[in-house]
Amino acid sequence: MSSEEFHTYQVTINWDEGKTGTIKSDGLDQKIRVATPPEFPGGLEGIWSPEHLFTASVSSCFMTSFTAIAEYSKFDFESLKVESEGIMSRQDGKFVMSKVILNPVLTVLDEKHIKKGLRLLEKADTICLITRSINSEVIVNPKVLVAAEA
Repeated sequence: MSSEEFHTYQVTINWDEGKTGTIKSDGLDQKIRVATPPEFPGGLEGIWSPEHLFTASVSSCFMTSFTAIAEYSKFDFESLKVESEGIMSRQDGKFVMSKVILNPVLTVLDEKHIKKGLRLLEKADTICLITRSINSEVIVNPKVLVAAEA
């Protein structure tokens, strides 16, 4: 028997019509409607695409990694907002999600917490398991603000 720890995450997608479907997972209340993005033939605007979900996966992993580190470090903060951009490009003639740019803005309560906040943001990038699992370049441009100045 292996001592290796593992977890599974099951997702089901049901085709709805055309190039749309609905993603669900047992145990989760929300369903997500997905479609081919508008950049491709038959793609639709206003609906989550696999490319959006890929970018969201990297961004949400960064956020949850940061909150775990902050809790472990007993680091209080006012807010965290992570704007992200996934870049799709051609490599060797095929489209890939080549880069994800994360722009986290951390708001702290006191100026004395700025340096630690930046360190924890950097650490969140290194421990994010999604970032470690993909081939895309992930660029993090952190910013820390003081609540009174924000």
